[in-house]
Amino acid sequence: MGQLENQIQQDIKAAMLAKDKVALNATRAIKSAMLLAKTSEGAAKDSLEDAEVIKIISKLVKQGKESAAIYADQGRQDLADNELAEAAVMEKYLPKALSEEEIEAKVKEIVARVGASSMADMGKVMGLANKEMAGQADGRTISGIVKTLLS
Repeated sequence: MGQLENQIQQDIKAAMLAKDKVALNATRAIKSAMLLAKTSEGAAKDSLEDAEVIKIISKLVKQGKESAAIYADQGRQDLADNELAEAAVMEKYLPKALSEEEIEAKVKEIVARVGASSMADMGKVMGLANKEMAGQADGRTISGIVKTLLS
């Protein structure tokens, strides 16, 4: 079992003991998504790598923030606040987000490493960049920087 997966398991117990409903809902949502990932598409895994867990949590955080925005637009601030609170709990498991300058520096390093010189190499660069910066940078931001550097 990955370190992150183990940590989430322990935090579920801690949230139960503390009767922290928000933390309990957030950690259970992560555990549920991890269970789905382990059993989906014939994956049949016993455990997940931390990188896989980070990807799952990033997706859940993004979904939570999108839901919060929809709830807020519909005048349901109570539901929006709950989504944001759960997203904040989940974000604690993610690595620190990179600044745009840090992302650009990493992308430049990847471009140099793979010898990318044109837009034809974008797929190669994006694949590595997304893998190396999982959970630390938004795919859209990475894509924009890669396009700028390769064009």
